[in-house]
Amino acid sequence: MTDKRVIALSCGEPAGIGPEIAVKAWHQLRDQVPFVWIGDPRFVQPLVGEKMRIVTSPQEASDIAATAFPVLPVTFEGNTTLGAADPKNASGVISAIETGVEIVRSGQASALCTAPIHKKALIDGAGFSYPGHTEFLADLAGRDRVVMMLASQQLRVVPATIHIALKDVPTVLTPELLREVITLTHQGLGTQFGIKSPRLAIAGLNPHAGEGGAMGDEELNWIRELVCVMSDEGFNLTGPHPADTMFHAAARTRYDAAIAMYHDQALIPIKTLDFDKGVNVTLGLPFIRTSPDHGTAFDIAGQDVANPSSLIEALKLAQQMADPS
Repeated sequence: MTDKRVIALSCGEPAGIGPEIAVKAWHQLRDQVPFVWIGDPRFVQPLVGEKMRIVTSPQEASDIAATAFPVLPVTFEGNTTLGAADPKNASGVISAIETGVEIVRSGQASALCTAPIHKKALIDGAGFSYPGHTEFLADLAGRDRVVMMLASQQLRVVPATIHIALKDVPTVLTPELLREVITLTHQGLGTQFGIKSPRLAIAGLNPHAGEGGAMGDEELNWIRELVCVMSDEGFNLTGPHPADTMFHAAARTRYDAAIAMYHDQALIPIKTLDFDKGVNVTLGLPFIRTSPDHGTAFDIAGQDVANPSSLIEALKLAQQMADPS
């Protein structure tokens, strides 16, 4: 029977820091958080040497993780110059993600953790048509809507809108969208974090939450009403709150997660509070997925200076979410 503790770690972009931080994470975690690295062995063998072991299943990885770095091999067509992505590797990067999803959904691993990808290389090499990891995973899982949560020991925050221009936020942000985001966050905190009645703080869209309509009227027109309606339905909600007063220490004790209205409203506070240990969590998938909250860092690839803290936290959180009791 498969050891449910093992986590699938997809390799991400091999020309970035993904392989380096995977090996560093293994040195720190080993059997504490056993994982299997999915990718081309060529990209980690120089980093881990004779301790690398090719495996054919997550079960093997669980058995040897304490003493060897387990690799579930995926063949990549290109070579790698650290710091410069090769589009020929795009199909391999995608295949590693697909393999990770497959073994998690089949019950062979307890969660999926994904190393950073380079979207342009995937577009150039494989016609990748998704804005990022999250949307690709949602499509693989057959889900129309998922949400991105950024989590650390100090804060959990969900942006209702993500990678769009600020000028487009008031149009994209609708009562239907915000309701879905709140619902998926509530469900995810319950099922994957073990929080029975999650407390959610809802940010306003405008400065000072509109200040009674003086700085915008979305709060008066519909956000406040939605919060009241969903509260009557049994959701534990407060808001809309001025975003500039939501993230200090005392305020954070009053909620389990904050719902922000746009990308920077969510990411600035968590990256300020805990830049190195923030974790990207996708809620709404039929499996657990975490990721380090940073990119490929081509500028430092191959210099042995990459900080593995966010990946380590992503692997640890994935393990905790797999057993939230």
